[in-house]
Amino acid sequence: MIWAAVRWVPLMFLIAPVMEAPLVAYKTEPAKPIKTWVGNASWYGTEFNGRKTANGERFDCEALTAAHPNLPFGSIIRLVNPRTGQFELVRINDRGPYQEGREIDVSYRVARKIGLLHSGVSQVRLELLEVPKKR
Repeated sequence: MIWAAVRWVPLMFLIAPVMEAPLVAYKTEPAKPIKTWVGNASWYGTEFNGRKTANGERFDCEALTAAHPNLPFGSIIRLVNPRTGQFELVRINDRGPYQEGREIDVSYRVARKIGLLHSGVSQVRLELLEVPKKR
């Protein structure tokens, strides 16, 4: 009986690590938006770097953030450039834009990734994915 137990101990240490669940779960399909709409997007860049945003954070032109006039801070939006199909997830951390006819201002990095840099202002599809829970 002791011999059987002694044989299983090393086997447990060899097999157990292999049978653990993966640390990362991968989504098989994209998240379904709560709301979808179309609007004009513009971007703001390095001249605003380090300035405080409306929620108190420091603006970073390389962060995946955006300004929207009324969505709650912390909301997550999938921003899609319909001409190219490129998209990026952004977090709302500022207020704006303050120009008539614009729906959202995005950071330089977001504009670069979805192809808005050269046009300055472009029509985009906004997909609201998450709104932070009220505390």
